[in-house]
Amino acid sequence: MALPDLYRLYIPSHMSAEIYSKMYISLMRSLQKKQTRLATLQQNENRKAVLGMKSNGIMGGVDSFTIIGQPGIGKSATIERAIDLIHGNRILITNHPYCKVIPVISVQCPFDSSVKGLLLEILRKVDEMLGSRYHDSALRARMTTDMLIGSVSQVALNHIGLLVVDEIQHVAGSKNGSSLVGVLTQLINSSGIAICMVGTPECTVFFESTMYLARRALGLQYSPLPYDEEFCSLCRTMLSYRYICNDFEVTESMLYWIHEHTGGVVASVVSLIHDAQEITLLNGSERLTMKVLNEAYENRMAMLRAFAVKSKKKGAKMKTKDPVQMLELQAENDGNEYDCFISDTVTISKNQSLDIIDLLQLEIEIEVMAV
Repeated sequence: MALPDLYRLYIPSHMSAEIYSKMYISLMRSLQKKQTRLATLQQNENRKAVLGMKSNGIMGGVDSFTIIGQPGIGKSATIERAIDLIHGNRILITNHPYCKVIPVISVQCPFDSSVKGLLLEILRKVDEMLGSRYHDSALRARMTTDMLIGSVSQVALNHIGLLVVDEIQHVAGSKNGSSLVGVLTQLINSSGIAICMVGTPECTVFFESTMYLARRALGLQYSPLPYDEEFCSLCRTMLSYRYICNDFEVTESMLYWIHEHTGGVVASVVSLIHDAQEITLLNGSERLTMKVLNEAYENRMAMLRAFAVKSKKKGAKMKTKDPVQMLELQAENDGNEYDCFISDTVTISKNQSLDIIDLLQLEIEIEVMAV
C-alpha cells in the first residue's frame, strides 16, 4: 500500500530552478504595474469594454513566455511546486488602496480552444480563491466575448499577478487556436499581467508559423534527460526508496539499461521502478534484479516502447551501444539464442566495462553467493 508513494516523490533538477526563477521574475514585474497611473487609466478602458463600448489596451508589454517540453518530463509538477513556493495559496492584500491579489492562477486550455470557455474558467478560479461572484455575474449578464474580455481584463488587473495556461498544445490542432492566442495577447495589453503558456512540442510548429505568434512563444524548452550524472542521480534516489525486504546493488549497467528503455523520460522511470518492485512483491522473491526490470518493461510498459525510442533519438547521442540490444541482435544472427550468449556477454562486458552479472541475469537465473 505504501509503494505508490513513489509517484509523490519530487526530485529537483536544473529545470526546477529555471522555471521558478522565470515565474517569480514575471510575477514581480506584473505586480509593479498594478498601482501605477497607467493601471488607473486601463481600468477606465476596461469598464468601457464591459459596457460594450470601444476600448483600448494601453498597458502594453510582451509579458508572455512559454514552457515547452516532452510529456512526462515533469513540467506540470515543477510548476505546481514553484507556485507552492511562491505563495502557497496565500493572497496578497494591499491597504492603499485595499485590494486582494492572487499571485499565480493556473488554468487549462480547453480541448477545443474555446475563447469563452477559457475566460469563464479564469473567473471561476478567481471566485474559488477570493470568494467573489464574477463567474456567476458573467453568466447572468450573458456577456458577449468582447464584453467578457473586458471583464476578465479588469479582474486580472485588480486580482491576478501571473496567469499559467497549461496544455497550450490544444491550439495547434484547433481552428480557434489563433483566436485564443490573440485573446491572451489582448489580455496582456488590457491588464498588464504576465501569462505563461505550458505545452508539448506539438505547439512549436503552430507558434513558428508567423512572426506574430513566434513573439509570444519565447521562453524555456526542455527535452528528456540525457544519460549523464543528473539522470544517474535521479535513478539512484528513486531506487533508494526500497519497499522490498532484500537489498540490491545499483550498478552502472542497470542505470544505463533504465535510460535506454525509458528514453530519459522521468515519468517512465518512476513507472518502471514502481512496477518492478510491485512484481517482485507479488511473486514473493522481493529481490530487484535486471530480470525483474526487464519483465516490468515487457509486460507493463508495452504501450510506451515506441515513445521511449522516439525520445531516445531526440535526446543526446549515447557514447556506447545498448548491451541488451547488442546481445539480442547477435543471438538472432547466430540463429540460436544461447549458443554464443556467454561468450558475447563476456566480450561486451569487457569492451564497455559493464557488470557481467547484470547482463547474464537478463536471460538466465543467477544466484550470487558470498565465499
